[in-house]
Amino acid sequence: MQSFLPQLSRRQLLHQSAAVPGMLGAATFLSQQSLAESANSLAPTGCHFAPRAKRVIHLFMNGGPFQADLFDPKPALHKYAGQKPEGADLATERPTGGLLPSPYKFRKCGESGVPVSDLLPNLANHIDDICVLRSLHADNPNHGPALLQMNNGTILPTRPSMGAWFLYGLGTENEDLPGYVVLCPGKPVRFSILWNSAFLPSSCQGTYINHSSVDPQKMIPHLRNKKWDQATQQRQLDLLRKLDAEAQQRNGEDEAFEARIRSMETAFRMQFRASDAFDLEQETKQTRESYGKGHFANGCLLARRLVERGVRFVQVYYGNGQPWDTHSNHDKSVPNLCRTIDQPIASLMSDLKQRGLLEDTLIIWGGEFGRTPTSENGNGRDHNHHGFTMWLAGGGVRGGMTWGETDEFGFKAAVNRMHVHDLHATVLHLLGLDHERLTYHQAGRDFRLTDVHGNVVREILA
Repeated sequence: MQSFLPQLSRRQLLHQSAAVPGMLGAATFLSQQSLAESANSLAPTGCHFAPRAKRVIHLFMNGGPFQADLFDPKPALHKYAGQKPEGADLATERPTGGLLPSPYKFRKCGESGVPVSDLLPNLANHIDDICVLRSLHADNPNHGPALLQMNNGTILPTRPSMGAWFLYGLGTENEDLPGYVVLCPGKPVRFSILWNSAFLPSSCQGTYINHSSVDPQKMIPHLRNKKWDQATQQRQLDLLRKLDAEAQQRNGEDEAFEARIRSMETAFRMQFRASDAFDLEQETKQTRESYGKGHFANGCLLARRLVERGVRFVQVYYGNGQPWDTHSNHDKSVPNLCRTIDQPIASLMSDLKQRGLLEDTLIIWGGEFGRTPTSENGNGRDHNHHGFTMWLAGGGVRGGMTWGETDEFGFKAAVNRMHVHDLHATVLHLLGLDHERLTYHQAGRDFRLTDVHGNVVREILA
């Protein structure tokens, strides 16, 4: 080893270690890991104040659900059906016609009596743990900018995602799994900016998992090393550690070199931890059946398995694309969409509560915007960023309540308006982070998730 070291530069050593297949059994899973940051970049850093939530599950209904179908009943839609009175003529992405009533019925649920649509009978049983936010609004009616604003806090594609900010502020306590996991079926290449780290350390970026198959070997490429056993790989790591130590002693510390070694050590450990975390077959048949079938049901169950193993932030995308984007055949599509989320979300909440995790796990539900109460194409609804519904549960949020109101048609946030920046500020507060103090200096200014906006909505805190 003494005669070998002088012949290779640190850059060449990096290349050599990257070329050793035994070190890369799970490295594809960690391809987002930065090779130019310190070894302790994701060590827990502490909160600004006592947190109410330790982890977040974001159930993302990409495309935008219609608020008056699910959590915000609007009887006036029936009274003025087909008409377009003042207040129902707001500009959206496309021209729309008259008011289109929602055909679904509501009932007051739980001890709180919060109205929930008959489309969500299982979730209605958990309404006393849910805070329905009826007055969300955003800045843009187009999918691209709206997706960015909801996930990254701005319509610009060069900003870090909220999950990256969570990791940057809090770090992770799990060295064997990523701190931020994104579950989305298929290959959503155009979605990847929604979980990027931008100018934050690359290890804060979300790790994308295609959970179309529930086989961990298919979800995570190169999870198993077919050539070398565990003992052989451990010896390789030990050798690389010695090479690293001698190279850095001779040439000075090199963060890129150290980060590469740590990346491989994590990949090595993940061969065993990820096989456990992502293996749904370890769950009982009763548990699997309680969540139902389909990629979203599997995503909800995976989310529970990940957060209980210390993953800080898990996003579950409903699908690849915008499944809730109902520009036509709205009333035909929505019952099917609701059927595939109702049982899984209800089971997720029951599961978390039974395990004592709901009280410090924050669940966020919603899309990038809502949909218009006016018609498009006769039986569809356009994008609506003026007023829409999301909900929060667990993690220090008051359950069994609604916050804010839209106008009588459900078109525009009217009372206790809550911008996306306010949502982000409130989520960060629940995690023990002050959104005005969580900043990163870049290009001559301090950036933050909420830009220069945002207010914590303290009225919804438990």
